[in-house]
Amino acid sequence: MAEQTLGIIKPDAVKKRVIGKIITRIEEEGFDIVRMKMLHLTKEEAEGFYAVHKDKPFYAGLTDFMSSGKIIVMLLERDNAINHWRKVMGVTDPAMADSGTIRHSYGFSIERNAVHGSDAPKTAEWEIKYFFKK
Repeated sequence: MAEQTLGIIKPDAVKKRVIGKIITRIEEEGFDIVRMKMLHLTKEEAEGFYAVHKDKPFYAGLTDFMSSGKIIVMLLERDNAINHWRKVMGVTDPAMADSGTIRHSYGFSIERNAVHGSDAPKTAEWEIKYFFKK
């Protein structure tokens, strides 16, 4: 059964002009891009999206980064979408990500790692609503 997840192409990958390469990879992996838009988060919107991390030391840097430039948000759908997208992205640290993953190919650091993906069904539901309010 098809499952939905949120994918984000982060400001570093947008600035590197690799949006098309990442979208091609998404389609090659069997995802349907149900909805997609480009936007520039305000600091407050980034803080709202990453509120779950507000007590962590990386929160301020992450929200500064995510509001530093344009992003692409995508509602992705396919069987086992959440786990498959996370596998395609690779682990958070691009230096530790498997060869061939998006983060290995396009990421720069733990924070500037090219893409984001939901980590669980409840997270995906919340994240999708955050960007694609019905």
